[in-house]
Amino acid sequence: MDGAHPAEPRAGHSRGMLSPGHWTLWRQRGSLIFYVFLVESVALVATVWTAVVVPVRLWDLVVLAVLAVLGVLQAELGRQIERVRRLVSDTPHINLTSVWTFAGVLLLPPALGAALVVVLYVHLATRSLARIKRVPPFRTALNATLVVITCYAAEFVLHRLGVPDMYAALTSGWRGVTAITLAAVTYFLFAAITIVPALTITKRTVAAFFGGLGDNLLEVATLCLGMLTALTLATLPALAIAIVPPLLVLHRAVLIKQLEIAATTDEKTGLFNTTGWHLLASRELARAQRSTQSSFGVLMIDLDHFKLINDAHGHLAGDTVLRAIATTIKNAVRDYDSVGRFGGEEFVVLLPDIGPAAVLAVAERIRAAIAALEVEYEDGSQVRVIDALSASIGVATYPDGGTAVDRLLQAADKALYRAKDAGRNKVVDGTAIA
Repeated sequence: MDGAHPAEPRAGHSRGMLSPGHWTLWRQRGSLIFYVFLVESVALVATVWTAVVVPVRLWDLVVLAVLAVLGVLQAELGRQIERVRRLVSDTPHINLTSVWTFAGVLLLPPALGAALVVVLYVHLATRSLARIKRVPPFRTALNATLVVITCYAAEFVLHRLGVPDMYAALTSGWRGVTAITLAAVTYFLFAAITIVPALTITKRTVAAFFGGLGDNLLEVATLCLGMLTALTLATLPALAIAIVPPLLVLHRAVLIKQLEIAATTDEKTGLFNTTGWHLLASRELARAQRSTQSSFGVLMIDLDHFKLINDAHGHLAGDTVLRAIATTIKNAVRDYDSVGRFGGEEFVVLLPDIGPAAVLAVAERIRAAIAALEVEYEDGSQVRVIDALSASIGVATYPDGGTAVDRLLQAADKALYRAKDAGRNKVVDGTAIA
């Protein structure tokens, strides 16, 4: 959930933790402050109540110690990977603690499950996040508290189905399988629901916060490994250490995928960068060359007078405009079209399986959408609006505009400058020029 930022001195941070009047929490919106105190109060009351009414056996304390040690061991062995993950990506971040916390749901009394969450998150905050960035204490506490409540929700499902833990599930046949599966589904969904009111911390949209299919599959994978961990501890405890190596491999595989994404993504807009877009365009060209009937289009889009926006409103406002333009272009094309940023205020679009007339229609739709765009940005305590935007667009279509990616880009670029010379805010077909 956290974005990565450069390291900052921690001395002032430590003093702030010891001075409640200086906590970052008080600078948040009132509704978020209320939500933080609400969930923490609920978690505290639930923990105290379950600690009183649910008995704790000696074996439960042993399992708690084993899960805590395994969780800390995995975090230590993967600490460098975790740091790199957070530094290279500001996408929704899913750590791997669900393996141990969900295993705690299936094995431990609720209060001990909460204690496990506290141990893992204290270690995460003091070790894995150390020297990466300053995370406000309330944020770490809120994350941990939401995990505790999520664990209680999953445990509630187990008890309602009459299968309180993995030990009971082993003798309950398909009822046990169903109960554990529904507990996992509850864990997954409840974790998503409880974080929605706190989205103002990250300033992301709901869609961006919850990520794509890969992010959610990673969370599912950690829950499955949590089931296997609980099953192992309930049957052959000595083999529990075997969970750590595949978890480390999964951790590294996730890092590799994030590095691949970072290498092909424009940091400012989230679009493909030059390398990523060229790779997709080359694949589309190879596919088109295998079919005599295939055609695709390329658009070169350049914002008109963008320097004036930076001069009048500042570069931060200019960045806001670039992100808004990127979103506008993506919304004006199909899901499988590829939008990239070539640097500055220049964008490029790849349109597979489309004819020349339709390419021009898409270009005109993008031009009209940009012309109608109004971008809001904060200027101190005021909200200002940037409008009267426009873009010049050059169009090229395979194969008439060129039979290589570079030739198509040259044709579209030449058309773009024709649009600029013709007064800007226009679409020009480079295929016709060629």
